[in-house]
Amino acid sequence: MVKRIAFAVPGDLATPTGGYGYDRRIIAELRGLGIAVDVLDLGAGFPRPSRSQRQKADAMLGAIPADRPVVVDGLALGVLPQTAHRLVAPLVALVHHPLALESGMPVDEAKAMAVSERAALAAARRVIVTSQATARVLGTDYGVPPERIAVAPPGTDPRRPAQGSKDGMVRLIAVGAIVPRKGFDVLLAALALIPELPWRLAIAGDRSRDPEAAARVHADIARFGFAGRIEMCGVLAADALATRYAQADIFVLASRYEGYGMAFAEAVAHGLPVIGTTAGAIPDTVPAGAGILVPPDDAPALAAALRRLIADPQARRTLAARARAAARGLPTWPVSARLFARAVAEAAA
Repeated sequence: MVKRIAFAVPGDLATPTGGYGYDRRIIAELRGLGIAVDVLDLGAGFPRPSRSQRQKADAMLGAIPADRPVVVDGLALGVLPQTAHRLVAPLVALVHHPLALESGMPVDEAKAMAVSERAALAAARRVIVTSQATARVLGTDYGVPPERIAVAPPGTDPRRPAQGSKDGMVRLIAVGAIVPRKGFDVLLAALALIPELPWRLAIAGDRSRDPEAAARVHADIARFGFAGRIEMCGVLAADALATRYAQADIFVLASRYEGYGMAFAEAVAHGLPVIGTTAGAIPDTVPAGAGILVPPDDAPALAAALRRLIADPQARRTLAARARAAARGLPTWPVSARLFARAVAEAAA
């Protein structure tokens, strides 16, 4: 096992997203294994850095000595192919999901991102991904040999099962940054098809990542007349979010793509029935029988799944019981950290 590594992240490690949350927890777990981790902030602006930000990142990564492996978060590495090939330090790429698969990106930009990320990944001795689904994408679309890919899925801590509502109102919870990839527009369109049912929705997620997307969500809430039925909670502290999960009856998120889907796993850990999509790694993350998955961008199918669970308490109880049973088999952070550390050690060797 290596004794010291560098871990480069694009911007503030405390940023409230699943990707940064994964980085924070893995760093903490690696330190618990006795590995010294030097965290490098490559600066904000990725994956669209300015020229000065690129130069700063290039200088920081280039200064890492040849005997110290460096893990670079893919949000930055994917747009730094030249830097990646100049490194003397053993390079480990961490890919949460390919940059080109971010929803709402112009086609030309997505193509350029894919070319850039493919070139950057070619310089990595090991590529760590968070799911088998992402491993398959990198192998088929990005030319990364399977023997260079390691899967270290996010862990999930044990949670108390949700108690749900007691007043006849079915409470839905959706957790994710307000960005196009999370499909909040599809979710609201689906809810607009079932206004007669007794539901309330709490959305917990960062509204500052994409102001235009957040504005569209607020506009849709007003357009559908949902002001009294949907609560925009913003970013919640861990305790407050746990309380929201405990009060919920159903977790729902209409993601267009997930490299893993930590919020889905968290919902399963709380014993909640899950309604999601078949996009990306979600079918791998949500255990069979613990939820209902529909095609992405299909509001009528999502509405049908919501109608079924909102109108049928027994169906909710059945899925909740399966989720509680499946929660015992979810990955743990210590196991993920050991898989991560092994991949870094292999890169160093």
